[in-house]
Amino acid sequence: MPPQSAYAKPLPQPTALTKPFWAHCRQHELWLQCCLDCGKYRFYPTASCPFCASEDTEWRRVSGRGSIYSWIVVHRAIDPAWEDAVPFTVAVVELAEQPHLLVPGILTTASGTPVAAAAGMPVEVWFDDVTPEIALPRWRATTE
Repeated sequence: MPPQSAYAKPLPQPTALTKPFWAHCRQHELWLQCCLDCGKYRFYPTASCPFCASEDTEWRRVSGRGSIYSWIVVHRAIDPAWEDAVPFTVAVVELAEQPHLLVPGILTTASGTPVAAAAGMPVEVWFDDVTPEIALPRWRATTE
C-alpha cells in the first residue's frame, strides 16, 4: 500500500481529458487548450470548443499572468479538510492571453499565506507541489 500523503485536502482526479493540464502543472507550467479553428483558449478542458464547437484543439503554454476578475473570502469551511485553512481567498483570474479567459484558484502570498484581493489586481500563477503527482495552480499578487 502506498504511503499516505501529508496533504489531507481533496485532490483532483485527472481524466483522459484533463491529464495534459495536470501533467504540465506538475512541471510548473500553465497550459490550456486552444481551438485550432477560432484560436480561442478555454478553461476548463472540454472535448469541443465552447465558442465554435470545433473538436480541433491543441494544448498551448500560457503566460500565467492576469488580473483578479472576482473573488470570495471563505471564512467557514464546509468540508472539514479545509478547516485549518480558513480564512482563504478563492480568486477568478482573467488571463492576459484573452478577454474573459477565466481560471479560478486560491490566492496567496509567495509563502502561501492568505492575501487581500482587489478587482484588477495583477497576479501570476505559482504551483503548490502537494503530492509527488499533483501540483496545484495557485495565484499570487505581482507588481507587473
